[in-house]
Amino acid sequence: MISCAISFVVGVLFSKWTILLGILGYLAYKWSTATFDTFEKRGLKFIPPIPLFGSFKDMALQKKSFASVIKDLYSYYPNDKICGYYEMRKPTLILRDPELIKQMCVKDFEHFLDHRVSIDPKEEPIFGRNLLSLKGQQWRDMRSTLSPAFTGSKMRTMFQLVSECAETTMKHLETEARGKSVTTDMKDFFTRFTNDVIGTCAFGIKVDSFKDKDNEFYLAGKDATSFAGLRSLVIFLLIHFPRIKRSLGLSLLSDKFSSFFRGLVWNTIRYRERENIVRPDMINLLIQARKGKLKHEADDKDDNGKAGFATVEETNVGEAIHESKLEEDDLTAQCFIFFLAGFDTSSTCMSFTAHELAVNPDVQKKLLEEVDETFAKLSGNPLTYEALQNMPYLDLVVSESLRYWPPAMAADRMCVKPYRMDVEGKSYEVQPGEGVIIPIVGLHHDPKYFPNPSKFDPERFSEENKSNIIPFTYLPFGIGPRNCIGSRFALMEVKAIIYYILTKFTFEVSIRTQVPLVLDKAGFALKPEKGWWVDLKPRTS
Repeated sequence: MISCAISFVVGVLFSKWTILLGILGYLAYKWSTATFDTFEKRGLKFIPPIPLFGSFKDMALQKKSFASVIKDLYSYYPNDKICGYYEMRKPTLILRDPELIKQMCVKDFEHFLDHRVSIDPKEEPIFGRNLLSLKGQQWRDMRSTLSPAFTGSKMRTMFQLVSECAETTMKHLETEARGKSVTTDMKDFFTRFTNDVIGTCAFGIKVDSFKDKDNEFYLAGKDATSFAGLRSLVIFLLIHFPRIKRSLGLSLLSDKFSSFFRGLVWNTIRYRERENIVRPDMINLLIQARKGKLKHEADDKDDNGKAGFATVEETNVGEAIHESKLEEDDLTAQCFIFFLAGFDTSSTCMSFTAHELAVNPDVQKKLLEEVDETFAKLSGNPLTYEALQNMPYLDLVVSESLRYWPPAMAADRMCVKPYRMDVEGKSYEVQPGEGVIIPIVGLHHDPKYFPNPSKFDPERFSEENKSNIIPFTYLPFGIGPRNCIGSRFALMEVKAIIYYILTKFTFEVSIRTQVPLVLDKAGFALKPEKGWWVDLKPRTS
C-alpha cells in the first residue's frame, strides 16, 4: 500500500514537472522563432533557420569552423546579391555583391555607421572607449584624432623600432638553431615577435619575449587575446543578451589586467611628460593627440604607391578631439586596441604566410631571389623602410596570404538610420538596429572573383593581373571609413619579419605540418586544428 502511494506521488510530481518543462520548452521555442518571419514579410530570400540556433547550428555544435559557416552563408544563394539569415533569433543581412557593398558601406555610410556590438563604456571603459567600439560622433572624432598616427610618414619613422625587434628575434633563432633545422610553432614564435614590437612601438618599453618567455607584458597579451572559456561566453552574452551579461556582472577584462594596463600606459605618459622624453612610438603620438598637436604632415601620403596592395586609404570623417576632451581611459582604450590587434591578428597573418611558403616551394624560391637581391643592395645593413617598399613580390605573397586566410573573416555594420535599397527591381527596407554582414572570406574564395581560389597564387596581385580584381571583392582590412586604421603598420611588421627570416632560413614542411590545413571548429578565431608547425631550415651560403 505504501509503495503504491509513493509511486502515485512520484507519478504526479513527474507529470507536473513534465508539463512544466513542456511549457517552458514551448515558450522557448516561440521566443526563439518569433522573428523568423522578418524576411518573409519583406519578400527577401533567407536561409531557413533552426529554432534556438538560427543559421549557426553547425558552428554551435562544432561541426564546422566559423570560416566554413561564413562561406556556406555566402554560397547559399549564389545568384543573389543579398539575402537574410539568423544569428539565433536575430535577423541579419548578408551582402554578396561588390557594388551593393560599396553602396551601403561607402556611399551610404551614414546609414551604417556603427559596429553591431554595443559595449557600455562605463561598465567596460577599456573595451568600450576604443576606436573599434565607439559609435556615432564619438567614433568620428576619435578616428579623425588618431588617423595622422598611421600615415606613411609615421610608419617610416617607426620602422627602425620594428627592424630592431626583427634583428633581435633573428639572433635568438640563430642561437637556438645552431646550424640545424628547428621545428617551430610559428604562432608562438610570431606572437612573441609581435609582442616585442608592440611593447617598443606602442609603449616604448624594451621587451624580449624569447629571452624572458614569461614576461609580464607577454602574459598580459596572452590573457587579453584569449577568447576561449568564460570570455567566449561573455562575448556571446554581450552580442545576444547584453542585459543578462550586465546582471551577472561579467566583464571582458579582468580587474588585474585592467589595472596592469592602465598603470603601464599612464606611468609611461606621465614619465615622458615629466622628463620631456620624445620617442618615435605610439605613446608619443597619443601624447601629441592629447595636446591637440597630432596633425597630418605634407608627406603623410607619400608612399610612392608602394605601401602594399592591401593597404586601405583613410577617409575624412570628422573633427579631431580638443585636448580637454581626451580623458585617461580614452588613451588607455586606444592603446589597448593597438595591443590587441598587433598581438594576435598580425601574428596570425605571419603564421599563415609561413605555412604557405613552406608548402609552396616555388613561391618561396621566387621570394628568396628578391630577398637576396635586397640584402645585397643593403650591403649587410639593416632593412630600411624604403627597401621594404621596393620588394614587390613580398607584397604579392602577403596580399595573397590575406586573401586566402583573412584574419577578419567578416565585417559587420549596424543600421543607424532607416534605409531603403533597390536590388534587381525590388525594394527592401533595413531598420535601425538591424545588422549587416560583409562575408570577406566568402568573397575571397569566390571563383567568380578569384579563379581557382584554393590555389595559393601571389601572381593574382601582380602589375599585369591586379586590374582583374574587381573593387570591393578583396577586403582583408575591412571596408569604407570604418576600415582598419593600422593596415600600414600591420603590413610593415609582417613583411619585415618574413624578410629577416628568409635572409637566414627557409620555411620547410615538417612531420608536424598539417597539409592541407584544417581549421579549428571551436570558437571564432581563424586557426588550424593542429597548429602552425613548420621547420625553419638554416640557409647554406
